[in-house]
Amino acid sequence: MKTLKLLLGPVRLPFLQLTPACVAVGIGTAFWQTRELNWIHVLLVMIGAVSAHVSVNVFNEYFDFTSGLDAKTARTPFSGGSGVLPEHPELAGPALFLAWTTFLVTAFVGLYFTLFQGWLLLPVGLLGLLLIVTYTIWWAYHPLVCLIAPGLGFGILMVMGTHFALTGTFTWTAFVAALVPSFLVSNLLLLNQFPDVEADQYIGRKHFPITIGRKFSGRIYGALLLMAYLAIVIGVLTELLPVFSLISLITVIIGWFAFQGVRKNAENIPSLISSMGMNVVINLFTPVLLAVGLFVG
Repeated sequence: MKTLKLLLGPVRLPFLQLTPACVAVGIGTAFWQTRELNWIHVLLVMIGAVSAHVSVNVFNEYFDFTSGLDAKTARTPFSGGSGVLPEHPELAGPALFLAWTTFLVTAFVGLYFTLFQGWLLLPVGLLGLLLIVTYTIWWAYHPLVCLIAPGLGFGILMVMGTHFALTGTFTWTAFVAALVPSFLVSNLLLLNQFPDVEADQYIGRKHFPITIGRKFSGRIYGALLLMAYLAIVIGVLTELLPVFSLISLITVIIGWFAFQGVRKNAENIPSLISSMGMNVVINLFTPVLLAVGLFVG
């Protein structure tokens, strides 16, 4: 029981809230298209998605521990990992077992929907599985793909995969809706890299806060935030999203304050924490409000 309790650290339980928020967008697009849902399939999709998030979190903690990064990282409430494995190195093996177990759960859920709905889901599933295992050991060492990967996983792949699992089709509505968490989650990881620059640089990682600096990366943060909100507006104007989707723009005001904080405090990590917190709120509430708009619309 003690081991299981300690393993909740690498799982990063509070961060798992992001997954239901993103999956909700795919459920919303599926409902808007069909006006009905198979709730057993909805539950199964959620299990697969949460398992994927647990797997990537635990793989990340395991690889950061074995690379020596954890020993160099200054942790914040939103970045730097849990610190469990450096304090309990004997848990490295169980953590790796948990990572592979949840990986297999995700794979089996994906296989079920591939057999049930069609083989078009297979490329999405395989890319997602590859991303889970390789994000920490490859993607994080290449600036552009490091920026794209989180949004790709939680946006395009998760939202469109959910939509296909529930409807058997890919649609432009699902794609446009998926752009919102794609931009936001890439932003989430981008901003969370700001405190880790020195530690990540020590082991050879090359994300944008390292290669172009925190201040210029702050401009990228603002651009991605703007693109997330523009995707909503363009989706409504092109009638790919219902007009009620505009309720997700409520978080614009939080986004403005977050961006101003990033612009002002890019080099001052303690002062940046409040913006990191606002960024989490944006990432959770904007997709949920978009999903609500899709259900109401």
